[in-house]
Amino acid sequence: MKKIEIIKSKIIDRHILKGKLAYWNFLEKKIVFTNGCFDIIHRGHIEYLAKAADLGDILIIGLNSDKSVTSIKGPERPVQDEITRALILASLSFVEAVILFDEPTPINLINLIVPHILVKGSDYKPEEIVGYDTVVNNGGKVVTINYIEGFSTSSIINKLKK
Repeated sequence: MKKIEIIKSKIIDRHILKGKLAYWNFLEKKIVFTNGCFDIIHRGHIEYLAKAADLGDILIIGLNSDKSVTSIKGPERPVQDEITRALILASLSFVEAVILFDEPTPINLINLIVPHILVKGSDYKPEEIVGYDTVVNNGGKVVTINYIEGFSTSSIINKLKK
């Protein structure tokens, strides 16, 4: 299989995800889930995702669709389309799956996956994170990871506008 085919095979829909989840759970893999827009991938994203991946065996990323990003961030966003963002994330060796979602929050994905570890940035309080109840009520943990100061998509965009 060619490298690009391997990368593209990590970008999956919910139907394929169900089969993969059954397999990973059968193997007793610890599943980690995080989500975001990941528009203009930068060092902060890479370090955050690597730390999230270190918390378990399987890292699944819920990726906001273009429509979802626009509704959250405004009409100028995303800078990169959902396929580009998904391809970049899937190319990371420690990422097992990328799933696009249109909804304002990833609660439907979290309820489907029921990850062992749910990860978000430390700008959130764990009990306020979408999916907290689902994860904790099923014996999982919600973990926050500190962002790296000075690295954000917004700051990159603002530098380009100057």
